[in-house]
Amino acid sequence: MAIYTATISWQRGETEGFLDNRYSRAHLWEFDGGISVPASSSAHVVPLPLSIENAVDPEEAFVASLSSCHMLWFLSLAAKAGYRVDAYRDAAEGVMAKNAAGKIAMTVVTLYPTVTFSGDKVPGEAEHEALHHAAHEACFIANSVLTEVRCVPRVE
Repeated sequence: MAIYTATISWQRGETEGFLDNRYSRAHLWEFDGGISVPASSSAHVVPLPLSIENAVDPEEAFVASLSSCHMLWFLSLAAKAGYRVDAYRDAAEGVMAKNAAGKIAMTVVTLYPTVTFSGDKVPGEAEHEALHHAAHEACFIANSVLTEVRCVPRVE
């Protein structure tokens, strides 16, 4: 099918210790096309200043990845069904908790997409929910994880 790559790099600062576990968790994610994203551990996991507040953490990226994949499928399916989407916004959230095996995991991700439609053909509530259900079923990322992925769509 396809291979997707990301280069993750970290380097210890010259004046930082390491063995004392007091080193910066700041690192860089690099993707094809030259995009670089500042990354860090979550401040919920490693306290500031060892984590970087204005960087993306893996947990946020996980939630964003699920939301983005769902949105891309939703837009494609809506277009194919003849519905014009003007705006789509999702305030997605993930919950870290102990899973059935007693390990800390992202146990639930809930998507809260708000969609604005226009034009002569606007989906009713049932059609709108069906589009989200189909997007969820098609989403590569949701199909790749054990985490329960929920979707609570809204229309503006």
